Amino acid sequence: MAPDTFRCGFVALSGRANVGKSTLINRLVGAKLSIVSDVPQTTRFPVRGILHRPGLQVIFIDTPGIHKPRYRMNEEMVRLATRVLKEVDLVTVLVDASEGLGPGDRFVFELLKTARSRNLLVLNKVDLMSKERLLPLIDEVGRAGLFEEIVPLSALSGENCDRLQAVIAERMPPGPPHFPEDMLTDLPQRQAISELIREQVFQQTRQEVPHATAVMIEMVEKGDSRLTRIHATIVTDRDSQKAILIGEGGRMMKAIGTAARRSLETYLGSRVHLALWVKVKKGWRDDTSILRLIGLPL
Repeated sequence: MAPDTFRCGFVALSGRANVGKSTLINRLVGAKLSIVSDVPQTTRFPVRGILHRPGLQVIFIDTPGIHKPRYRMNEEMVRLATRVLKEVDLVTVLVDASEGLGPGDRFVFELLKTARSRNLLVLNKVDLMSKERLLPLIDEVGRAGLFEEIVPLSALSGENCDRLQAVIAERMPPGPPHFPEDMLTDLPQRQAISELIREQVFQQTRQEVPHATAVMIEMVEKGDSRLTRIHATIVTDRDSQKAILIGEGGRMMKAIGTAARRSLETYLGSRVHLALWVKVKKGWRDDTSILRLIGLPL
């Protein structure tokens, strides 16, 4: 295809924490790139997912949920999320339509005013509400005067996601592709492995160890094409959290390891031998060296 007919651009998925950004990027790209959890602030750094269509490439950036920070880690997450708004071709803001507009959403709207970006609004989770509730919400967000278009959809079911793709595509600038057609993300492999393990920490412990963990990859070794050996350490704040992660008789650690291994085998396309350890490091969320190890670009 001639370069002047190809379109390629960068789109940030933004919004407050826990509105479905990771679910949406996975849906749009057609692959699992970001952790999906009902725990807010799951995404800690921008993850780039790449959508390929004839004549089109869209690079989606799944930003951390914008929230009031408590630790150095959270400050960096919010800094990254707000910086991205100024660097992309288009910002797509998600709102949880089933909950309506809240203070967190309005805070994001204020950031958009300073970013001076081109913006779309996605009203997510419309499958959980009636049209009678949806229409007044569309009217309310429209009065903000910040958005070129408002797209109601369900990232979970896929309802109306094709409409969002079309709206984004027509706003992408002309230009050649930045990435090859077979590339779905530029997330480094070690970081992706860390995220897949951390996802299972969320899934298996639920709310018991919400944001007090990091996963540091100590070793990734491919002995042959059929087996990958991975050593990883789960870092947590307190001894009580370590006890939860290990579980009675090591049962929780086994559950985390088993589920993570399955995800890793799918991701890597090989059998995986996964060894996990748990380490207590008080105040790790303010420790620059650990934040760098888990992928935050400080």
